[in-house]
Amino acid sequence: MEIILKTDIKGLGYKNDLVDVKPGYGRNYLIPQGFAVLATGSNKKILAENIKQAAHKAEKIKTEAESTATKLAEVTLEIKAKIGDSGKIFGKVTTLQISDALAAQGFEIDRKKIAISTPVEGAGEFTADVDLHREVKTKVNFVVVGE
Repeated sequence: MEIILKTDIKGLGYKNDLVDVKPGYGRNYLIPQGFAVLATGSNKKILAENIKQAAHKAEKIKTEAESTATKLAEVTLEIKAKIGDSGKIFGKVTTLQISDALAAQGFEIDRKKIAISTPVEGAGEFTADVDLHREVKTKVNFVVVGE
């Protein structure tokens, strides 16, 4: 089943992408939730026109994402966590904590766009992947310290 995505869906595609999905997934979840529309001939024409009109705006968004990526590469965040006697942390470091730390530095990045690549089990330096744009991805460094 061919559909046109109306929003970014992790693991499937980005807004205005034409993707193939299983019929049940498209019919029972994506289309009723408003995440996608059926890829008919008229919807494909509308998509082409929308992409043409949004090309300039998309280029501006991409350049902003690239400039943010260069700034993020230089930033090292400090995440505070409770650490036990054995050196392991209580709980875990979440993408929400990283997003809040980035907001304190002046970067407004949604927590859903952040992924921690390696499990954080103790104090030390780690990296998280940040998806700023469909073509712009970067890593941000963070240090876990004890409270």
